[in-house]
Amino acid sequence: MANIGFIGVGNMGGPMARNLLKAGHKVKAFDLMPELVQKVVEAGGTKAASAQEAAQDVDAVISMLPAGKHVLSVYTGEKGILAAARPGTLFIDSSTIDVKSAREAIAAAEARGMLMLDAPVSGGVAGAENAALTFMVGGTDEAFARAKPILEAMGKKIVHAGGAGNGQVAKICNNMVLGISMIAVSEAFVMAEKLGLSAQAMFDIVSSSSGSCWALVNHCPVPGPVPNSAANRDYKPGFAAELMLKDLKLSQEAARSAGAQTPLGAEATALFSEYVQGGNGPSDYSGIIRMIRSMA
Repeated sequence: MANIGFIGVGNMGGPMARNLLKAGHKVKAFDLMPELVQKVVEAGGTKAASAQEAAQDVDAVISMLPAGKHVLSVYTGEKGILAAARPGTLFIDSSTIDVKSAREAIAAAEARGMLMLDAPVSGGVAGAENAALTFMVGGTDEAFARAKPILEAMGKKIVHAGGAGNGQVAKICNNMVLGISMIAVSEAFVMAEKLGLSAQAMFDIVSSSSGSCWALVNHCPVPGPVPNSAANRDYKPGFAAELMLKDLKLSQEAARSAGAQTPLGAEATALFSEYVQGGNGPSDYSGIIRMIRSMA
């Protein structure tokens, strides 16, 4: 079992840290919000007074932070956690950030003789709570081999996507598909509704036909067919529209840097931006169907 520092124990990081404790690991947690750290302490963890303290005298450090600038700020510099950690510490950043920042952070870690992976997740809060996340991991074979037993305590599928930053590449591409798919599903349900096909009949047919996709069968955007869908909870966020927009913006940033053409990704980004700016930000991303209805 490992001694692990965990930085960022919010909606996703908190359940992940608690699952590490359930698996027998020791966890030292830090977050800017003390009440979140307290939940980890109540589950058997210990409290760190700072990010630097969380990285001291541990085997591995896991971070879950909002954006690339936060990752670089926490990791690098004389007051960063790379400087605070002992040689040989393994770092796992599970934030969803831009590819450039992920690769910069890993390069900084390796320059100090550390091992580091970018390991963003898919599965949402429910996946974090149930230790059922998918980890998309970028980094060296050596770092991945060391990290895998730790990641397995928090996820059901651990995929080594290749070199540094490739975890973020996989996450960004995956969520661009998701954003586009949800819009397509929403448009189809609105069209079916206007042509007199019930939502249940639409779901029964498409979910077992060539148009089936994850966005439909797990997050059907209309009330009824999928009981756990946000549509049955007035679109209260499981995965907030603001987070979907963040990921779509990252996809377009990555596309520009690579010279890739993603016209549907660009259109999805524009539509989600309009949706969030319209005051719907805290709503679940599947609530996009309400905007499509208003446009019809």
